[in-house]
Amino acid sequence: MQLPTDRRGWVKLAAVAVAAIAAFMLIKRALPDFDAQDVLEDISGKLGAWTYAIVAVLAFLETGAFVGLVAPGETFVVLAGAVAGQGETSVVLTIGIVWFAAFMGDTVSYVLGEKLGRDFILEHGHRVRITRERFAQVERYFDSHGGKTILIGRFIGLVRALAPFIAGSSGMRYRAMAPYSILGTGLWATAFVLLGYFASKNIDAVLSNSEHVLLAFAIIVGLIVGTIVAVRFLREPENRDKVERWMQQRRGFRSILALGKSVSPQARFLAQRVTPGDLGLELTSALAALAVGSYLFIALGMLVHDQPGATVTDQALIDFCARITTDWLTSLSKVVTALGTTPAVLVATLAAAVWLGLRRHWLELVVLLVGAALILIGTPIAKEIVDRPRPDGALVDAGGPSYPSGHASHSIIYVWIALMISVRAKVGLTRGTAIVVAGIALAAAIGLSRVYLRVHYLSDVTGGWAFGVTVYALLAAVAVLVSYFRQDGQRVD
Repeated sequence: MQLPTDRRGWVKLAAVAVAAIAAFMLIKRALPDFDAQDVLEDISGKLGAWTYAIVAVLAFLETGAFVGLVAPGETFVVLAGAVAGQGETSVVLTIGIVWFAAFMGDTVSYVLGEKLGRDFILEHGHRVRITRERFAQVERYFDSHGGKTILIGRFIGLVRALAPFIAGSSGMRYRAMAPYSILGTGLWATAFVLLGYFASKNIDAVLSNSEHVLLAFAIIVGLIVGTIVAVRFLREPENRDKVERWMQQRRGFRSILALGKSVSPQARFLAQRVTPGDLGLELTSALAALAVGSYLFIALGMLVHDQPGATVTDQALIDFCARITTDWLTSLSKVVTALGTTPAVLVATLAAAVWLGLRRHWLELVVLLVGAALILIGTPIAKEIVDRPRPDGALVDAGGPSYPSGHASHSIIYVWIALMISVRAKVGLTRGTAIVVAGIALAAAIGLSRVYLRVHYLSDVTGGWAFGVTVYALLAAVAVLVSYFRQDGQRVD
C-alpha cells in the first residue's frame, strides 16, 4: 500500500479506517455467538510446546525471508502469547524466543542486503511481492529518517520486512544497525506476546467489549493522523513562523510557546539519543545491552525460582564437566575462580579508579565505583530473593543460594575496566579490541570455572553475567546523558 503524501491523503486514510471499524461492528452483531474461550483453549492444547518452534520460525522469516510482505508476523506472535496465557507455555520464554528469532531475521536480511545489493531484490523481488514501487517507498522512508527506520519500522509491516535489507545494501554498518534492531525486536516481541497473553485470560470479555476497544482505536488513529499532518505542516519554516506569530498574539498561548522554546534543545537531544543516528549510537547501544541483560536476569530468575533443579542445559554441562575432570584442570579452575572473589575485584576496581582519577576521567570513575558497589550489594540480595539451592558434588566449599553467581556478576567489572582502558588509553583500534576481548574472555573463564567446580549451574552464571551487564549498561546510559548536559551547560556559559 502506498502511504499518503499530503494532508488530504491522510484524512482519506483515517476515513477508510473508521469506515472499516464501523463495518466490523455491524458484521460482528450479525454473526452467531460462540464461546471464544473454549476455542482458544482447544487451540492451546493442540499446539502446546510446539508453539515455541512455530513462533520462532515465523518471527525469523518475517524479515529473514521477507515473509512479512505476504503475511503479518504479529498474528502468530499474539497467538503464541495467548497459548502462554492458557498455561501451556511460558510467557517469559516465548518473549525471549520471539525476540531472538526476530533479531536473527533482521541480521540475515542485513547480510543479504550487504552481499546481494538492491539490484538483486529488484530483479527477483516480484516472487515475494516486492515491486519496484514498494521497494522505492521504503528506500525513500529510509533516506528521510535514517537508521530510525530500524527501530520504529519494526512496527510498520512493509518497512519491517525491508528495512534491514536496505540497511545492508545502503552501506550502513552492522554495529550501528544491531543496537536498534535489538531494541526494536525486543519491544515488538514484548508488546505482541503480552497482548495475546493478557487477552487470553478472558477473551470473551475482550470480544464483548470490542466496540469500545475499536472506538478507542479509531480515536488513536485520528490522533496519529493529526500528529502526522501537524508535523509535516510544521516542517516548513514559513508555517512555523506563522504559528509562532499566531501564538504570540494570544496571551493564553504565550506561556506555552515560551515553555516549548525552553525545552526544545533537551527534547531534540532525547529524540536523537533514542532514535538511530550518529549522535544516538552510544545511548542506543547502552539501552540495547540494558534490555538484553535485564531480560535474561529476570527471566532466568523467574524460571529457576519456580523450578530450582537443573535445567536441561545445566545438566548437560554438568555431565560434560564430570567427564573432563582432571587434577590439573581443577587446580587451574581454582586459580581462575579466585579472580572473581570480592577481594580480587576490589583490588582491580581500586587500581582502575586510581588510573582514571590521575587522568581526570571523573565520570568514568564514578560509573566504575557505583557499578562495582551495586553489583557487590545487589548480588546477595538477588540470591536471597530467588533462593535456589546449589548443585550437588561441589569440588570447593561454597555456601548460600546459587542464583545468580556472584563470581560471574563480579567478572563484568573486569569487562568494564577493559572497555574504559581501550577507550581512554588511546591504544588504537587493534589493541583496544584485544583488551576488550581479553576482558570478556576473563569474565567467561571465571563464570565457567564455577560450573566446572560444581558450585553453580550454567543458568546461575548466565544470570550473574546478565546482572552485571544490566548494572553497567544502565550507568552507561545515565553517563551519556550527564556528559551531554554538562557539556551543553559549559557551552551556554
